[in-house]
Amino acid sequence: MLIALEEARKAFVKAETPVGAIVVKDGEVIASAHNLRETLQDPTAHAEIIAIKDASQKLGRWRLTDCCVYVTLEPCAMCAGAMVLARIQRLVYGASDPKSGAVGSLMNLLSDERLNHKVDVESDVLAKECGDILSEFFSSRRKKISL
Repeated sequence: MLIALEEARKAFVKAETPVGAIVVKDGEVIASAHNLRETLQDPTAHAEIIAIKDASQKLGRWRLTDCCVYVTLEPCAMCAGAMVLARIQRLVYGASDPKSGAVGSLMNLLSDERLNHKVDVESDVLAKECGDILSEFFSSRRKKISL
């Protein structure tokens, strides 16, 4: 999770919502990414999507059944859906997202019985640190707007 937090800090510096993600296979980081929606002007450029795509390219396959995703913020519906489609084995996330989280906050796509794949989930890993960087980011944006 510390590596994902470093990715989130990279996003912060770029004025991107500070979310970072990594994909791990056999204890080794094979992909890391941070949000790039503003930079790329792409609504799908979430850290998880970028990391999953990178991991798939590196492994030469779309099924990531032996991989774990670490992400600093609870995934949204798009990212959770991508994890199901990629057959991710496990997700570890930091802060919960009560406004758009799709892994327990608003819904739980990763354990929906109607889907053909379920992802093991561990939540609240370094939740305070993951939440703090988001709070700092949005606080600094509000200050800029009010000036």
